[in-house]
Amino acid sequence: MGSKLVGSSFDFRSKEPLLQGQSFYDLDSDGSRLSCFRRLFRVSGEWLSSCWNNVGAFAISAYGMGRSDPRKAVFAAKVGVALSLVSLLTFFKEPSTFITKHSIWALLTVVVVFEFSIGATLSKGFNRALGTLLAGALSLGIVKLSIIAGEFSEVVVVINIFIAGFLASYLKLHPDMKQYEYGFRVFLLTFCIVLVSGSDFIQTASSRLLLIAIGAGICLVLNLCVFPIWAGEDLHKLVAKNFEEVATSLEGCVKMYLQCAEYIRIPSKILVYQPSDDPIYKGYRAAVESSSKEESLLNFAVWEPPHGRYKMLKYPWSSYVKLSGALRHCSFMVMALHGSVLSEIQASAELRMVFKDRIQIVATEGAKVLRIIGKQVENMEKLREGDILHEVHDAAETLQLLIDEKSYLLINCGSWEAGKILASNQDHAHEQGDNEQQVNRLLSSISSMKLRSFQTPLASREDLLLKQQTMWPSRLSIVGDTIANEREIRTYESASALSLSTFMSLLIEFVARLQNLVDSFVELSQTAKFKEPPETNLD
Repeated sequence: MGSKLVGSSFDFRSKEPLLQGQSFYDLDSDGSRLSCFRRLFRVSGEWLSSCWNNVGAFAISAYGMGRSDPRKAVFAAKVGVALSLVSLLTFFKEPSTFITKHSIWALLTVVVVFEFSIGATLSKGFNRALGTLLAGALSLGIVKLSIIAGEFSEVVVVINIFIAGFLASYLKLHPDMKQYEYGFRVFLLTFCIVLVSGSDFIQTASSRLLLIAIGAGICLVLNLCVFPIWAGEDLHKLVAKNFEEVATSLEGCVKMYLQCAEYIRIPSKILVYQPSDDPIYKGYRAAVESSSKEESLLNFAVWEPPHGRYKMLKYPWSSYVKLSGALRHCSFMVMALHGSVLSEIQASAELRMVFKDRIQIVATEGAKVLRIIGKQVENMEKLREGDILHEVHDAAETLQLLIDEKSYLLINCGSWEAGKILASNQDHAHEQGDNEQQVNRLLSSISSMKLRSFQTPLASREDLLLKQQTMWPSRLSIVGDTIANEREIRTYESASALSLSTFMSLLIEFVARLQNLVDSFVELSQTAKFKEPPETNLD
């Protein structure tokens, strides 16, 4: 009895650790599962929160887009109305169920033809109608030919599809056919559909033509009658706006240069010519980058009928693009001036002060000319009698005379041959004294130069471009009041002075290019029949 008790107690004790060990592993497994579930819930929650934030940011951006340009919301509403009207065709049982069956062509026409502006809608509609008519007529002839061919009808159809596809695809690549590219696509689509439609090719061609006409008509009526949006008006406003942008950039460049101001850290987007919030950079970039948009608006504006202030039958929209090209030619000089502001080698503030007043007058008069022409373009008025460039030309001529008078400040006179001969005839003591004064002058000049140093920590990858720039000269050797490398100091002094002459030369070149701008505006004002300016002073 006792032995049994002992044995039973031994068995219980021996099993207890096993039970405890099993419970331990079960708890560990449950804990890991719980940890995995918690991690999964946390990651899922972060992902959902990020998605919700992105949706909210997009909704705010879309709302802001509608607030900034309400025409976009109006356009979207007009497209919805057009689609709703065309969709009613699917519910008609009379006069023909065949029209109802193929009503999808009217819906597709609205989707692809209804564009933001009236000119774009007319261009798309014309291309779609022309492509459908030509393809329908040609395909009907091919069908008749295939019927005559008898058992070789399939061969005739396939061969003609290949020929039409080759010719249409090749011809649309021609530069003169660029505006009809969409028409070629419609031609191929209609041609192939009619040929493979079987015995119903006549009904297919006629119904497709009718439904396309219905869809295009609804698009045209809504676009013309309900808050019309004109591509020509957008082109006019874009060209007028660019004048103000370039004038602002010109004044900003000159002001920043004369005040010896510099960027604490040059935005890396400027270095790679990407959009930036810098007002100087953004101004001239808008004029330079507007070329493609102007060409697109021009292609649509030529389709628009006379309207509003543009009552001529063939309005000279191309003259607006030509005027904008002349402005762009001037904008390149403003871009070069901004490059001088960003350059590593800069003239001293004392040297800039010598030419400050004349530079400021030239910039002010140049910006004034740009704003006058921009305002005249906006108001569609001719220039007043007299030379609009008289004051800016006088200012540029005065600046050039000052450069000629103070040219010794912009070059190294010591390198002249006459200077070398004169220096060789001086006494040694006098030469040594001059050298000491020259060393002191060079040291003070170097101390006044504002070499760019990028001490701002680089926080993002795109700012690494700034870190790659090296400061010039890179081997300045100045120990106390002694110049170890005098040649390098002289080279730097000469280059820094030439940077100022470069800036002034670019400014004078900008003035020289204004004549072409004025000539382009005069041509536009004559061909577009601008009205005479009022008697009151526009300034």
